[in-house]
Amino acid sequence: MNHLFYIRFFIGVLTSSFLICVVLFIKNIFKEHISVKCQYYSWFLILIVLAMPLIPSSLLNLELGFWWLPEKLAASLSNPLDLTAFQQQNSAFQGGEWMMDFALSVSRHTPNALNTTIILIWIVGMMFFTLLTICYNYKMYLLKRSLCILQNKKIEELFQTCKRDMRIGRNIILCESDFIQTPMIFSFFQTYIVFPKHLSDDLTDNEMRYVLLHELSHYKNKDIFINYMLCFFQIIYWFNPLVWFAFNQMRTDREIACDITVLKRLHTNFYGDYGRTIINFADKSAKNSSLMVAADIIGSKHQIKKRIEKIVSYTVESRLLRVKSIAVFVILCIIMMTQVVVLSAVPYPNVPYVFKNKNVVYEDLSDYFNGFDGCFVLYNLKTDQYTIHNKSQSTMRVSPNSTYKIYSSLIGLETHVIQVENSKIKWDGINYPYESWNKDQHLASAMRDSVSWYFQHIDQKVGHKNLQEYFNKLSYGNGNLTGGVEEYWLESSLKISAIEQVQLLKSFYTYEIDFKEKNIDSVKDALKLSVKDGAVLSGKTGTGIVNGENKNGWFIGYVENKGEVYFFTAYIQDKAKAGGSAAAEMTLSVLKDKNIY
Repeated sequence: MNHLFYIRFFIGVLTSSFLICVVLFIKNIFKEHISVKCQYYSWFLILIVLAMPLIPSSLLNLELGFWWLPEKLAASLSNPLDLTAFQQQNSAFQGGEWMMDFALSVSRHTPNALNTTIILIWIVGMMFFTLLTICYNYKMYLLKRSLCILQNKKIEELFQTCKRDMRIGRNIILCESDFIQTPMIFSFFQTYIVFPKHLSDDLTDNEMRYVLLHELSHYKNKDIFINYMLCFFQIIYWFNPLVWFAFNQMRTDREIACDITVLKRLHTNFYGDYGRTIINFADKSAKNSSLMVAADIIGSKHQIKKRIEKIVSYTVESRLLRVKSIAVFVILCIIMMTQVVVLSAVPYPNVPYVFKNKNVVYEDLSDYFNGFDGCFVLYNLKTDQYTIHNKSQSTMRVSPNSTYKIYSSLIGLETHVIQVENSKIKWDGINYPYESWNKDQHLASAMRDSVSWYFQHIDQKVGHKNLQEYFNKLSYGNGNLTGGVEEYWLESSLKISAIEQVQLLKSFYTYEIDFKEKNIDSVKDALKLSVKDGAVLSGKTGTGIVNGENKNGWFIGYVENKGEVYFFTAYIQDKAKAGGSAAAEMTLSVLKDKNIY
């Protein structure tokens, strides 16, 4: 599993625990102002939050409202910047200083011995509770084998009457068995209501009706399926006592909800009889494990006590109570949604971009890659045609690294952090590993030498909220800035594909993006690299370095040649020398052979 899953899961544990505490607090404070159903349904919000870490964020597609929590956590756990570890590209080839790509390394912590031990304990715990669940529910298999159809016409008629009263049309089998002491309902696909053998002879007609209505309430409320869900989450979150406590409270509220459903169908004179019936069964029953998937009429002594108290104090719900219950439930939903937003903010990486264009030529350019894995995308503005090497890689979203600086500078100009007439930012005094970084910078010098602190300063001045709005405005890749304002572009949360790089460059060049033309022109000037035979090459390199080792390299840009414009993106990865310089060298070879530059 990717380590980001564990980050999401850890945040899921925190948010679900927080929500459990909120639900318990609200239920305790407003218990006299919340209906029984509202108290029961509030627990389903917990189930939603518990499920969130198990769902890929690509399926959620939620805006990142509470961005700061996952940003701080994800940044500290996954991509802290290491200023002491760096790699300088020294590829010896002709082309000028711009081909020397300057980049800093980031540290990615792989699970150490402690983390691995914790993960193994979690997995072993899940295996243990899975086995325990199977053992407990083996009783259901034995019970099913012992079933005998209840042969009592009078009870069968009463059963059908109760089904009609509950508006249940599906076939439910009424049985009896020597294996149980209290009535229960079980089995999801073919449902059975089972009585202890000969119990039907000891119950009055009214008592039998109470029992049948209660078990049918479980069926009506889909409680068997919910039991499966609870067992599943108890296995996944076996280590969290709050989850076990919450599910115990949920089961109690579920039984109370079933009791109220029955009481609504009884005259007030029979409420006491119904309560006594439950107490009579309590004397005969043994407590079942919470890992059982069946639903019976009896629970723990504490649960029985609460149920009797509710039965004794039951009155018909007023309209005011229903309104207050809805208000409280809406508040809980809002709180739950904030937790969902937090969880959705920690993404799974490398979600492919969906590319739809019929004017595409796929060409094998592997000879130019010198053993590197990667892709190349070329777009002719005049003919509106793409030439693509490696279709699958061209749509895979990966970190943009320093290529993002094109748009960081553009955003800086739009927000007046820097100006076209004065783009100077004073050196921050930190001694960087590249001499050219250790001085005041202008946009042209910062772009040429890929001075990271210059663009980090711009991002910090713009601020996370405004950055997010501008990246959304640009439709830049996945638009995810949760990796931290200083690092989101550096082998972190922000991802973009090679095809998207070309498409965005084309929109940038043709002024299709909603930015001031003078700002776009200023960035264009900063991107100019070299001129040959009247053709102008503009672009930006990018290198991804993790733990001191080069992982990937970018070279993106465009060539203006005799009235035609060609946009390109080269991406390489997985080799020790897979940097922006190598990507640029490979690109120049392709452009030369195609008589573009």
